[in-house]
Amino acid sequence: MSEAASTVRASDGRRIAYCEYGRKDGHPVLFCQGAPSSRLMHPDETITSTLGAHLVVIDRPGFGRSDPMPGRRLVDFAADARQVLAELGIARFSVAAVSGGGPYAAAVAHTLGAQVLALALVSCSGPLETKGVLAGANWKRRAGYWIARHTNPTVMKWAMRLTDNPEQGAEGFMAAFLRHNPAADQALLARPEVHALYIRNFEESQRQGIQAFAEEVCLASRPWGFALGEIGCPVDIWHGILDSSTPLAMAREMARQFPNCQTHFLEGEGHLFIYGERWRDILLRLLDRSGEPAAPPV
Repeated sequence: MSEAASTVRASDGRRIAYCEYGRKDGHPVLFCQGAPSSRLMHPDETITSTLGAHLVVIDRPGFGRSDPMPGRRLVDFAADARQVLAELGIARFSVAAVSGGGPYAAAVAHTLGAQVLALALVSCSGPLETKGVLAGANWKRRAGYWIARHTNPTVMKWAMRLTDNPEQGAEGFMAAFLRHNPAADQALLARPEVHALYIRNFEESQRQGIQAFAEEVCLASRPWGFALGEIGCPVDIWHGILDSSTPLAMAREMARQFPNCQTHFLEGEGHLFIYGERWRDILLRLLDRSGEPAAPPV
C-alpha cells in the first residue's frame, strides 16, 4: 500500500495521520511503532500480506503529520486509535508493538478492552516502578530513563542534543542511537531495505522537530496511569536475550504482571528482530491468539 498519509480529525480538532499495510481485507492489526518513529515504520509487508493481515500504523501526536497534543497522557492514544479504526470500519482488532510503542499498545488494550483480541509486545519497554527492571540496559539508556523520569521534556531535549542529537540528521543520529546494539541488530540494519526504511522513517518522524520524542521518553518513564494486571486479552511477549535497549529484566517483570501472558525469549536476538524474518512467527502467533487463521495467499 502507499506510504501517503490518510488523516482523520480527533474530537478536539487535531489531525491524526496514519498508513495501512498488507491486505485491506485481512485481519486488522494496530501496529504501535517505537520512538522516534512515524506511520512509515512497519515490519516486512510481504509477510504481512502473505499471512492475511491489515496493518494500521498511526502517527502519534507531534510525529509525522499528526498534530501535537500538549499535556497528553499515554491513555489518550487509545482515543486516537479508536477514531482511526472506526474510520476504517474496524470494531475488533489485534495489537502489535515494538520498543517504545509498548506503553501505547498496553494503553489501547487496557482502555478499549473487549475490542482488543490479542496483544504482541516485541522488544517493548515496560513500567519502571519495580526495582531492577533496567538491569542489562546500556548506560546511555539508563541515564535517559533517569532524566526522563525525574525532569521534564524541556530538560530531556537538552540531554538529547548533548548525546545522540536527533537534530544532526538521519544518518548521524541513527548511527549514534543504535551503535550500542548487538551484532544481530547491526546485521539487520546493514540490509539496504531495512536501512532505507529506518532513514525514511526517522526523517518523517522529525518533521515537526524533537518535542514529541522528548515527550514520549518522559511519558514512558513515569507511571502509566493503569495496571498491566487489568489487561485481560491474551498477551505474548517477544524479547531478545541480547537486547541492551529494553533489557530482558523489563520483559520478565511485565510478563509477571499480565494475567494471561506467554513469553518468547530468543537466543541470539537483540532489539530489532521484528523487522526481519521473525515477524512471520510473531504475526502467526498473534493471528492464532486472535482466533484468526493465517489467510491463504492471493
